[in-house]
Amino acid sequence: MIDLTLYPHLSKINNPADLRDLSEPELLVIADELRQYMIVALNECGGHFAGNLGTVELAVALHHVFNTPEDRLVWDVGHQAYPHKILTGRRDRITTIRQKDGLAPFPKRDESPYDTFGVGHSSTSISAALGMAIAAQQQGSDRKAVAIIGDGAMSAGMVFEALNHAGAIKANLLVILNDNDMSISDNVGALSNYFASILASKLYTGFRKGSKKILARVPPMWEFARRTEEHLKGMIAPGTLFEELGFNYLGPFDGHDLLHLIHTLKNIRDLPGPQLLHIITQKGQGYAPAEADPIAYHAVKAGYLDKDKGIVSATSAIKKPSKPTYSNVFGEWLCDMAAIEPRLVAVTPAMREGSDLIKFSQAYPTRYFDVAIAEQHAVTVAAGMACDGLKPVVAIYSTFLQRAYDQLIHDVVLQKLPVLLALDRSGVVGGDGSTHNGVYDIAYARCLPHIVFMAPADENELRQMLYTGISLNAPVIVRYPRGSGPGVMVEKAFTQLAIGKAEIRRQGKEIAILAWGSMVTPSLQAGEELNATVVNMRFIKPLDEALIKQLAQQYKLLVTVEEGVMTGGVGSAVSEVLAKENVMCPILHLGLPDYPIEHGDPDALLAELGLNAAGIVKSIKDKL
Repeated sequence: MIDLTLYPHLSKINNPADLRDLSEPELLVIADELRQYMIVALNECGGHFAGNLGTVELAVALHHVFNTPEDRLVWDVGHQAYPHKILTGRRDRITTIRQKDGLAPFPKRDESPYDTFGVGHSSTSISAALGMAIAAQQQGSDRKAVAIIGDGAMSAGMVFEALNHAGAIKANLLVILNDNDMSISDNVGALSNYFASILASKLYTGFRKGSKKILARVPPMWEFARRTEEHLKGMIAPGTLFEELGFNYLGPFDGHDLLHLIHTLKNIRDLPGPQLLHIITQKGQGYAPAEADPIAYHAVKAGYLDKDKGIVSATSAIKKPSKPTYSNVFGEWLCDMAAIEPRLVAVTPAMREGSDLIKFSQAYPTRYFDVAIAEQHAVTVAAGMACDGLKPVVAIYSTFLQRAYDQLIHDVVLQKLPVLLALDRSGVVGGDGSTHNGVYDIAYARCLPHIVFMAPADENELRQMLYTGISLNAPVIVRYPRGSGPGVMVEKAFTQLAIGKAEIRRQGKEIAILAWGSMVTPSLQAGEELNATVVNMRFIKPLDEALIKQLAQQYKLLVTVEEGVMTGGVGSAVSEVLAKENVMCPILHLGLPDYPIEHGDPDALLAELGLNAAGIVKSIKDKL
């Protein structure tokens, strides 16, 4: 438990209404205590760190100025919303964040009325807030809609679709661009703050509105004045693009100057039409180690953070595990393959660190393409590369490929283009919860024509599947989980796998377990206890139909095990084969249920869902 007596002002904030009667000096104290409280809390529980330190003043200002939850705040990306959660009645539960039955890692509608829109993937806030603004207008309400967007989320095409729409219909919408890109920090200073204050002031907006009415009667003068204002603002503020899209651009502001931020928000709160407020913040603000290395401090593990020294101890929270992760195996394969295949290029939608592309990006900078948070573009640009003879590898998380499903179908699969998708973070991922679990890819990809879809049982098989995939003249998906595998030695030599052929890993009697990818290891453990035959299916598409038919005729019970949703999954695929062949056989499907899997420890969640060795044994015994 955190000692709240150390935070005498923050301890009295039980909801945002408590902030609205406070004086400016008191608000400054609240912001300071909130930052210190969060550092202590995240050392206790772990979680997203640097980004949240950067949004402390913004969260305080927004909840002080706006009448939340009546006024709608939509945070994007949601992992920067911890200060918001603390200020909205969840202070005493913040140490449960990302843990089973604890607070969700992102805003979640059924967790709090202050979480107006569920988020997890980025770049959705402006569209959602615009929808809320339209609803308020339709209902005759004067409630406000605010989208807070930052941390790279502006790089997605959906953002500009929403900006274009909002500007066209002149919606009453405030977009706050939370910009923590250090390269433009020089824009924060006395001149830019002074200019932004003028743009946001009621005097300026009133003069601007009055001038429009007068000059509109003399079209040449109005056009001259409009162009002059546009060019002057373009020289001083980086807002010309937003102005062209129909927004009134304000900024850039220092996002850590709380009092200035409050005054600005009060000025623009009631301005009609689309407004864009540009603020500059620093990831890790107020905590020197995180300021110096915001990438390393993007997230921290519980118990590894010294309040003064940063991440400490010989067993550092950011150390590499004793076994290589699947992502490490992919990163090594990519470099090794690039050395012998000059046509290989790598594409990723802002997942360089997560997909372990750092070494490749340094060794082959001209063959590495980080397209930012733009999954649709990542898949289609890879398709274009494949059209003209390159060998593109798209490193993408399972949950993010969902955002490029149309591109996967139209731009890759229907054209039979040889794009290799390295599908990381498949299955249950843990603390990030339902928005990040990679559990739908089997169901949504195995139905596609021309595709080869593989899932490795171990680290070495991942390397060989990637090699097999890059060698094919076809669309290929290689699906692998987060974290480490069973610890199999990875062979440096490359081996081509026979397409669509499974392997029997253990020979037994009466029961045949057909396991997929990450489920092979627990299935082998269950097979030992049950004396069952265990098959590593390897290929989700094409299936080894001949082996499936043979097993169904030979064994009393077939069991399929997958770390994906069972609806439309691999168990369904096996049943479809048996139905087609008119083979009758008792069959048991094990996999993920038809409801979202929330956040928690992955091993504990899989055990609860019956997808560890003990659970597989129990389910089979219950069936028998």
